[in-house]
Amino acid sequence: MRSDISPASLPDGAIPAATLVIMRPAANGGPDEILMVKRATTMAFAAGAVVFPGGRVDPDDLVVAQLCGFEGEPAEGAARVAALRETLEETGLAVGWPALDDAEIASVREDLLAGVLLSDILAQRGDRLSLDAMVPFARWCPNFKEARTFDTRFFAIVSPSHRHELTVEAAEHSHIFWASARETLEMADRGAVSVIFPTRRNLERLALAGDFSEFAAHACDFPVELITPWIEVRDGATHLCIPDHLGYPVTCEPFERVRRG
Repeated sequence: MRSDISPASLPDGAIPAATLVIMRPAANGGPDEILMVKRATTMAFAAGAVVFPGGRVDPDDLVVAQLCGFEGEPAEGAARVAALRETLEETGLAVGWPALDDAEIASVREDLLAGVLLSDILAQRGDRLSLDAMVPFARWCPNFKEARTFDTRFFAIVSPSHRHELTVEAAEHSHIFWASARETLEMADRGAVSVIFPTRRNLERLALAGDFSEFAAHACDFPVELITPWIEVRDGATHLCIPDHLGYPVTCEPFERVRRG
């Protein structure tokens, strides 16, 4: 028996957002590591949870996508910009910005956090972001009464090389680390970190691939469709479910175990 949490269409008031899975080779030769951030316990959404960098799409992100010549859907272009901008603001890692030197990152980050528009920064420098380097692989819009509703597009990208230490933006996050998808899942299983439902499902999917190239190939095999989880009773127990044709190895979880926001 299935009971939809939300209608098939995008819920009214859903906040456009984007998140970025940044992958780099592991020093030990194992599966690629992924950059994760732990949200501050004071945040209204996913407080204390471990997530991928990302955040809301701002109006200026659409302007930047146009300036960078993105030829796809405008909303996706804006989401790609938001994912890169939020990553720089939150972690100090300049992804998709090849012209930005390590020595310049701190000052550009400070400007963004102070409210300077990214479009103005790019125009002043004569730079463009490399939006085509990002691989889209998912779009989630959970509609849980416990949390705000975000329409979040997920992208993957290879980490740029960098010589500076990455640091979190303290107002939103408390910790930053690199770990493989499997390692983060193992940390969650033993209670060392907390992950919300969409993050866990995407970590499970990322764990299927050994590196970025393998995951990018996997992502190309499946459509990107809006995912709004629903409640369904299976074998007498209530589960939270997602579609089974979008590349996810786990498509349901007992509702009582789910962290929704």
